[in-house]
Amino acid sequence: MVKFRHIILLVCLTGCFAACKKNTSIDDGYDPTPQFKADTAAIGAFVKNNAITGIKDPNGIFYQVIEPGSGNVTYFTSTKITADYEGRLLNGTIFDSTKGTPASFLLGNVIVGWQFGIQKIQKGGKIRLIIPSYYAYGRQSSSSVPANSVLDFTITLTDVQ
Repeated sequence: MVKFRHIILLVCLTGCFAACKKNTSIDDGYDPTPQFKADTAAIGAFVKNNAITGIKDPNGIFYQVIEPGSGNVTYFTSTKITADYEGRLLNGTIFDSTKGTPASFLLGNVIVGWQFGIQKIQKGGKIRLIIPSYYAYGRQSSSSVPANSVLDFTITLTDVQ
């Protein structure tokens, strides 16, 4: 019985030590500032070349309120939004669209650019957001969105709860 306890203790200690690893920093040395500057320049050129009127907010997100909507919702990360949207890259490639069938999300679960932009409209509102990669998917890439992509969304907010 004593031998069995020693074996169990040895297995537990081995597991504890195996789970330990050096303290590694989460910061891998990546500096987003150069990419943000490049994104800001690309957005500026895109807006100018396409004669888009709108506002650049303090975060660097360009937005154009097409229709403000109505209501007086105060947004929280737990606010449920339903939106009909189309997402494009700056070259015009559509990478995502609800195609007329609105989708629902918690505001806290969407990209940061949406979290900033959605708050500028109310139910029934429509907004165009041109979002630097830092507030979108950043260095992550998928089959339809390359890493460090500036995103151009047109969003109609069909419901807010």
